[in-house]
Amino acid sequence: MTQKTSNGFTAEERAAMKERSRELKAEARRGANRAAGERDLLEKIAEMPEADRVIAERIHAIVTKNAPALEPKTWYGMPAYAKDGRVVCFFQSADKFKARYATLGFNDKANLDDGAMWPVAFALKKLTAAGEKKIAALVRQAAG
Repeated sequence: MTQKTSNGFTAEERAAMKERSRELKAEARRGANRAAGERDLLEKIAEMPEADRVIAERIHAIVTKNAPALEPKTWYGMPAYAKDGRVVCFFQSADKFKARYATLGFNDKANLDDGAMWPVAFALKKLTAAGEKKIAALVRQAAG
């Protein structure tokens, strides 16, 4: 069970906030460094349980192939991809917040607008060829 504190944040949420603080300090020290960002992202993927790691590795390959201009980095301890310093999309492992599925999410910097309403997060339990194709299309559109 996830423990709540009096301020309402779970232990996992507090850990994510601490990770974000460390990320910001590291980015301030080293500046925009694509290689360091990718190294940090790959380290986070390597720490994931196997089921999440397999999906995260595929998403990383899809993003780097279909949107090479996006900068790999971590964001609240999650693999993320940014444009002009702002996160476009991210992968949240199921294990991160003890959820029943992983999430591929897109932030407002993503160019996914479609009328007055559109999806910005997708639940992932496993990746199929059709799912990978859809993710590739979404990533290309989001980065555009």
